[in-house]
Amino acid sequence: MKAGPAKGGGRWVEISPSRMVGWLDGFYGRHEGVVEVGLLMCAANGDEALLNPTPGMPAVTTIDEFLAELKVDRTLGFLLARRGAVAAGVFQGDELIASKVERFYQQGRTAAGGWSQQRFARRRANQTAAGVREAADIAARVLLPSADELDALVCGGDRGIVEEILADPRLEPLRDKRFGRLLEVPEPRRAVLLEALEAARKVRIRLVP
Repeated sequence: MKAGPAKGGGRWVEISPSRMVGWLDGFYGRHEGVVEVGLLMCAANGDEALLNPTPGMPAVTTIDEFLAELKVDRTLGFLLARRGAVAAGVFQGDELIASKVERFYQQGRTAAGGWSQQRFARRRANQTAAGVREAADIAARVLLPSADELDALVCGGDRGIVEEILADPRLEPLRDKRFGRLLEVPEPRRAVLLEALEAARKVRIRLVP
């Protein structure tokens, strides 16, 4: 179980779908007078737990509906990007049916100053822009053929780079399917893409206190 502080108070925990029933039983066992209000569980002592939908899950109004939807296999697109690397993939359930991982040349930092530093900065910016264009090409080739079937598009990595890629006009059909949370991922690789599926499927629960 992964945990961390939540902005605005409380903390996040992430639970694998297979462990959700056990986690809920534990929450009820540790608290008295639990009342369910939609996906929010409120205990008599003031503790709260709010379940957050996973990518592609339709709107649900009860925890029983939430648990039922967790069992449904979904078609998910992934776009993971950092400066110098991108991974795009489409999963049907557990099966990766289309993917492409690519690295782009990105010049390292330099300690030089003055005009040389400015020239380096321009070159680096040009390399980044070229990488974004190529990443958009990859996203279009991998994701657009399945755009109508996607339940959600999950993005991860560098938010600025992801936004630049999705600004490509060709990728407009994907924007409305984008899942709200940006995954934290290292430099994209095939293994990172596979791990991203597991990370995206985990249920995020906000606990207060």
